[in-house]
Amino acid sequence: MTHTQLLITAATAAFSVGGGAVLAATTAESAPAAQATTWQHQHVNFEYHGFTTLYSCDGLEDKVRSILLFMGARPGVRVRADGCPRGPQSPSHMANVTADFDTLAATSDAAAGSAVEAQWTAFKLDAQRPFFMGAGDCELMESMRSVLTKSFTLRNLAYETHCTPHELSFADYSVTGQVLKTAAAHSG
Repeated sequence: MTHTQLLITAATAAFSVGGGAVLAATTAESAPAAQATTWQHQHVNFEYHGFTTLYSCDGLEDKVRSILLFMGARPGVRVRADGCPRGPQSPSHMANVTADFDTLAATSDAAAGSAVEAQWTAFKLDAQRPFFMGAGDCELMESMRSVLTKSFTLRNLAYETHCTPHELSFADYSVTGQVLKTAAAHSG
């Protein structure tokens, strides 16, 4: 090898090693920091009033359960919807919903035996994501506002609903922010 080729090879090797160090530092900085949390039990009630979308009580239970699990509720969520006048499988404009579930709350006592490692996780709920949401869910997201904002530990929350009765739009609602989720839920 000529002297010039040796210099180019040495510079490339140095850049590769240095670039790897920069990449490792960037990855370490962007990795979410673990936070000590504990499970807190939530018992909520809300009424669904829909002019645009009708849910059966069974369908409403499934949708609410899916939203709560997506937001990081512990598996085992119990949801009960009632008030559907023609039975649990018939569509209705109104229903009463009761849910029992556990969510994570930050704790200052990391040594506590019940501490759970969690991370801040970005989320987005709108008419196109996650897969189980749709354009007709705006009124449900309006109804669930206090459930989500009071039951989950959130930051950087932007909760927007602009529901117009009897009209569907993909831009009617958007809920974004970060929520505390278990490390296992964050990686999965």
